[in-house]
Amino acid sequence: MDTGCRTLPLAGNGPWFLQPRHKLLDWFVGANHQTDFSTFEISVPSLPPAIVISDPKNVEHVLKNEQLFIKGTFFRSRSWDLFGASSGNGIINADGDLWRVQRKAGLRFFSNANLKIFLDEALPPILDDTERFLDSAVKAGQVVDMQEVFLELTTRLMGKMAYAMDMPATLPFSKAFDLASGAIGDRFQNPFWRIKEFIFGASLRKAFFEVKRFGSDIVSSNVVKRQKSSATTSNLAEDVNPLRNNLINSLLDHIPDHQIVADAAMNYLSAGRDTTAQSLTWTLYLLLRHPQHQKMLINEVASTFPSVPRSSSLEGITYDHAQPSILPYAHSVFTETLRLYPPVPMELKECVASTTFPDGTWLPQGSVVIWVPWAMGRSHRIWGADSEQFRPDRWLNTDGSIGLQKSAFEFPVFNGGPRICLGKKLAELLAVAVLARLMWRYEFTEVVEKHMGGCGVGGERKSQNSLTLPMEGGLPVTASMRDGAPL
Repeated sequence: MDTGCRTLPLAGNGPWFLQPRHKLLDWFVGANHQTDFSTFEISVPSLPPAIVISDPKNVEHVLKNEQLFIKGTFFRSRSWDLFGASSGNGIINADGDLWRVQRKAGLRFFSNANLKIFLDEALPPILDDTERFLDSAVKAGQVVDMQEVFLELTTRLMGKMAYAMDMPATLPFSKAFDLASGAIGDRFQNPFWRIKEFIFGASLRKAFFEVKRFGSDIVSSNVVKRQKSSATTSNLAEDVNPLRNNLINSLLDHIPDHQIVADAAMNYLSAGRDTTAQSLTWTLYLLLRHPQHQKMLINEVASTFPSVPRSSSLEGITYDHAQPSILPYAHSVFTETLRLYPPVPMELKECVASTTFPDGTWLPQGSVVIWVPWAMGRSHRIWGADSEQFRPDRWLNTDGSIGLQKSAFEFPVFNGGPRICLGKKLAELLAVAVLARLMWRYEFTEVVEKHMGGCGVGGERKSQNSLTLPMEGGLPVTASMRDGAPL
């Protein structure tokens, strides 16, 4: 096993962990190249003994052995006040039986029947509102932050389908959650985070309180609804209302403790709204930087809907249309974006017993194993010499159909093994439907002027510090109607 890269006496690799997170991610890429993507050891004051793995066989060893590799006390001690009590209430934090019962509730919610309702019933009116907002921005010539637009869309969609409530992204909860998520991300990098929060943590403590309050409000309001419904419905399980099978009801059906339900609700909300909105933002960004791929996506949409006039809004895109067999290029664009900009760019787990990895690396009990999808997505061994290039066609056959298939251990964007992401299919179908409809109607131009929020001519957008991958400063654009589109 390699002993790591640029390790300093006493400080180890710590100085690189004190940098902004986007620089740390690039350091992992360089370290992986330097070690030829073999397992290496890192020494960081804020971490227990740790190794970094990149070999898909090693990643498979971790993801398939959930009893051996758990979130553990290290992860929970830094994230409990956002994702659940120190015992790990929420599904992001939980292990064992508590994780399994939340997983079961999520499986019911993410059924194919519910996914169809997501795409065919819940999404269209929200996209109508998105188009009205963008139309007004076109008329006024205003700069629009598309990350905020996508976050509003995914927040409202999750609110409606998961919690049966109107949930705009402008709620105080949203800002509080972003602040809290950034602070949790900092705790994994900064060994001095306790001192920092003791001195400057007043706003953070308010943010945690707001997130907890919001989660409790979601549960209490839905408990009241259930009580009213039970007075008029003899058997709730036979309720034919499709929204009866929303996530909060599924959680309440499986978990009697309402605090655990509240923590689980916040976990699912983060996973459902933040990661999808951020991935849509990075996808649009890459399309703006690669107009040839944007053109190919629009041509695919046009050939798929030949009877829809260019002067019409693409309102008819449904669950069936958003499938990879119907819009393969749109799917390849989104998948290629996830390869380069994974919504959770770095993962870690703790081993509860000593173990030997497939490459021969031995890890003692209580150690931490890290894998970095950001770096693995740029691995020459997995993706070839052009691994750092945005090339959606790498996923396609010569006839344009979806071709390349990578295992969850080569491409661990949606996790893998027993904990593979329940929302994978929803994220893919939702992204394709949103991209197809908005790219059909609007021509977006990235704002590069720094005084308007841009990153400067020739600059690149960076991610901000968080547990996920929000774009620092958002994605400011101007929009115009595509030729023939109505205004």
